[in-house]
Amino acid sequence: MSKIIHSKQAPEFPLPFSQGIRAGDFVYVSGQVGVNPQTREVVGNTVEEQTVQTLRNIETILAADGLTLDHVVKVTAFVSHLEDFPAYNRSYETVFKAPFPTRSSIQVGIGSYLVEIEAIAYVHSKRGEA
Repeated sequence: MSKIIHSKQAPEFPLPFSQGIRAGDFVYVSGQVGVNPQTREVVGNTVEEQTVQTLRNIETILAADGLTLDHVVKVTAFVSHLEDFPAYNRSYETVFKAPFPTRSSIQVGIGSYLVEIEAIAYVHSKRGEA
């Protein structure tokens, strides 16, 4: 059985997808971008700023189901420019703490966004807990 996860504090787009879905012991968060939730305008001009905002948007969606970023076990990130990977990694590390989630990062063209991130969270424990 699955349950839709939705937060009015997270960005909403007129597109056919759910912000998140809880399926059993996991929450799957759709790809988020670095936009202000109220205005849907891109936050900042750098991958660092957009990465932090993107992860904050994911955090908001998880909070709607009582979870935190510490519950995230897998991240898939789509980064627009290869040269942005070092800066993306630095910003990612300021938001996520060790032990880090497993991760795939792929270079793709995603329009005016510098990064898009999707996440999978495990409901019953946080990373690093036994």
